Amino acid sequence: MKRLQEELERAGYIRKNDKDKMELTPKGIRKIGEKALKDLFSKLREDRLGAHELPKHGILGEKTEEDTKPYEFGDPFNIHLSRTLKNGVFRRGAGTPVQLEPDDFEIYRDEKMTQASTVILLDQSRSMAISGSFEAAKKVALALHTLIQMQYPRDHLYVVGFADYAWELKGEDLIKATWGGYSPGTNMQHALMLSRKLLNKHRVGTRQVIMVTDGEPTAHLEGGAPYFTYPPSPRTLDQTLREVRRCTQEGITINVFMLEMAYYLVNFVRQMTKLNRGRAFFTSPDKLGEYVLVDYMNNKRSAVA
Repeated sequence: MKRLQEELERAGYIRKNDKDKMELTPKGIRKIGEKALKDLFSKLREDRLGAHELPKHGILGEKTEEDTKPYEFGDPFNIHLSRTLKNGVFRRGAGTPVQLEPDDFEIYRDEKMTQASTVILLDQSRSMAISGSFEAAKKVALALHTLIQMQYPRDHLYVVGFADYAWELKGEDLIKATWGGYSPGTNMQHALMLSRKLLNKHRVGTRQVIMVTDGEPTAHLEGGAPYFTYPPSPRTLDQTLREVRRCTQEGITINVFMLEMAYYLVNFVRQMTKLNRGRAFFTSPDKLGEYVLVDYMNNKRSAVA
């Protein structure tokens, strides 16, 4: 173990902190995220999970070499030269110079890429540890963090943990995050409130919340302090749905990944999605990463006329 520690330290993955204890470096955090991504994407390939793509096109995105269209008035004059010349030759036959007519012009279809600002809400209440769901949810957060940093540098990602109340997890906080001790509360209201505050820093592109939980809201803020009841009080449910409405009014989409299938949980999530027009996924910890990553990747390429 000592030799392994020395090798990791020499490679720059760990270091000693002020208290003379070993901690992960930023390089170490990235490495863990990369490993999580590799594991999750390898599962997608093995399962042959369908992407269910709906191709849509726009401008100022990535050129798709094989996908062109005839030029129409008002289109950006992003000409595909070889196909345009080929049309002229087919119409008039071989010879130079090639005579072109308006109908010969073809242009690139560009695949529109959107910018996204995302808050991942990690339920760190006691039930997440008891069910074994928290480590799976944490792994997904690490994977998404790495994905955005490496492939989508213009995107923004925040991670918020919540139990009795909500708090932002930054940098190494995510690596060190555990379930919230013996805090029984699931304060979705405060989690969504903090998400709105973070996402309001970014006014363009897609803004979304990805909530990973295995329970219903059992706490909300009363006078700045968490108020907990189980079963959930009507006031807690009402305050949580009020926050869902505020997110909806501000154009923030809420996607819920529910790790349980109890009827009362399904009913509450349906209320949320009805108000917000987000999506709900009922899954299990071992499949959670696949759903999150596929959903995020599919939303990167949006339909633009």
